[in-house]
Amino acid sequence: MGTKKTDANVLEIVESVFTDKIPFNRLLGLSVESIDEDQAEFRFDMRQELIGNYVRRTLHGGVISSTLDVTGGMVAFLGILKRMQDSSDEEKMARFSKLGTIDLRIDYLRPGLGQFFVSSGFVLRTGSRVAVTRMELHNNERNLIAVGTGTYIVG
Repeated sequence: MGTKKTDANVLEIVESVFTDKIPFNRLLGLSVESIDEDQAEFRFDMRQELIGNYVRRTLHGGVISSTLDVTGGMVAFLGILKRMQDSSDEEKMARFSKLGTIDLRIDYLRPGLGQFFVSSGFVLRTGSRVAVTRMELHNNERNLIAVGTGTYIVG
C-alpha cells in the first residue's frame, strides 16, 4: 500500500496562510523558501527593526524564537496533514484553527549576525493531538545561530 502525497494545493494554502494571513509573520518579513510534506524553510532579511543589541547590531532574541516557533508550527501542521491524507481540503484547513504552541525551547548558539536568515524545521513525532518538532536558524553564511524544539497541539 503506497503513501499518498500531500496535495500541492493544500501546501499552497498553508504557505499563503503562514505568509499572508498572519500579520505578525508579515511584520517579521517571513517568506517561504521551501515546503513539502516533511519540512519547511522560511527566510527573512535583517532589518533595522529586528535589531536587539544596537551596539553589535544583532538580531533580537525574540525575533529568533518567534521565527523558530512559526517554523515549528508550520511543520507540526504538515505532520498532521500527512495523517489526514484521506480527508478533504476543508477538513485539513479546519484543523489549522486548533494549532497552538504548548512548549518551546530555544538554544541561542551564536549572536544573530547576518544579512539574511533561514529557519528550517521537521517533525520528530506527530500524534493525533500533539506534534513535536525540531527547528534551526542559520544566517546567510550558513552559521547555526539557534536551535529549537517545539511541542504543538494539533487536534
